[in-house]
Amino acid sequence: QLQLVESGGGLVQPGGSLRLSCAASGGTLSYYGVGWFRQVPGQEREGVSCINNINGATNYRDSVKGRFIISRSNAKSEVYLDMNDLTFEDTAVYYCQAGGIYWGQGIQVTVSS
Repeated sequence: QLQLVESGGGLVQPGGSLRLSCAASGGTLSYYGVGWFRQVPGQEREGVSCINNINGATNYRDSVKGRFIISRSNAKSEVYLDMNDLTFEDTAVYYCQAGGIYWGQGIQVTVSS
């Protein structure tokens, strides 16, 4: 069974950058499309970005377009989310998901001055 572990979160000032990583084990991540989601307490989990496993096509929610970049390394069985020009509204727990069914445990991203 595929297991996903996120890393790279933390505290950053507004305008700063972070790179989230999602590492897979127990299976082949290249078989799956992968998405990043985020959730703020009391709110619904929302999709942030996704990348497919066919041609690497990507998609982003409007609020992160031009700031976030999703990429993947099939050799390393990892997916990344480069987050730039972060704002307070990006504060959330970020999750990676593969194949629509496998989830990581989530990692906190806090944007604060």
